[in-house]
Amino acid sequence: MTVHLPENRLTGNEPMLVAALTDAVVDVYGEWARDLVGIRLAGVPAGRYAQGGKAVDTAASVVLGVRTGLFDRPDADQTTARLGAALTDAITRVLGDDLRAGTMVELAASQPERTFVGGALAV
Repeated sequence: MTVHLPENRLTGNEPMLVAALTDAVVDVYGEWARDLVGIRLAGVPAGRYAQGGKAVDTAASVVLGVRTGLFDRPDADQTTARLGAALTDAITRVLGDDLRAGTMVELAASQPERTFVGGALAV
């Protein structure tokens, strides 16, 4: 997953945030998913994160890559809702609840034949 956060909120909180985000995914999928959780934290400098036409430091963006099969499961609605809530909760638990309203979580689906790790098709 890639997480964009205001740099001033992120600095110094990276280890706690990585742990919280990883645990959020594991809480939804199960312990088997822990080693599959890859996180890239991107700090956005002051003045470069805007919402409603104004610079803010109370917004966050999470893009989590998932397989398209997630959306075909009978429990897809519940699972995707749990992911969105769990990732938002992880961010706000570490960085403050004032980020909640400005946190956007996107589940970016990819076909299994379009996912590669280390240059090889991920199975």
